Amino acid sequence: MGVTYKYFGAPSSAAAANVPISMRPEELGGDELGMGGMFTRIKPETVAAMVLTGIEGIPLHKVPPLELVVLHPDYAVVKLPMTVVDPLRGIGEESVGAAAFIWSTVPDRGGPRDAFGVYQLLREWQDFSHRLHENGHQPYCLVWP
Repeated sequence: MGVTYKYFGAPSSAAAANVPISMRPEELGGDELGMGGMFTRIKPETVAAMVLTGIEGIPLHKVPPLELVVLHPDYAVVKLPMTVVDPLRGIGEESVGAAAFIWSTVPDRGGPRDAFGVYQLLREWQDFSHRLHENGHQPYCLVWP
């Protein structure tokens, strides 16, 4: 069993930190943590690097760190910088495709990723960034084993 991540929006770190201790993956399906969260097995550090490297052209070693909001024995909540979601709102299909291709050529622990899979993920993130913006929320990630 691996680590699971739920990305969600919240108006502030205080609101994001208010995660019920009893929450488990099977209980997180709706809007308990804000509007339309996304479940994935992709680490927030990877998502940040994917967007900033592929779209903004920032070298991997200059990707900003995530901010730890809560560290609990059962889970953690981290805040992603707005620079990870903001660039996605203003780009079109070609830019998303180019970013997916760029990221698919970056080796990771499992080898290069499939460009189409990366494209689909970036499109989900693009939709997520629009929802965050419309609601005035910032991006957070709930991490639990």
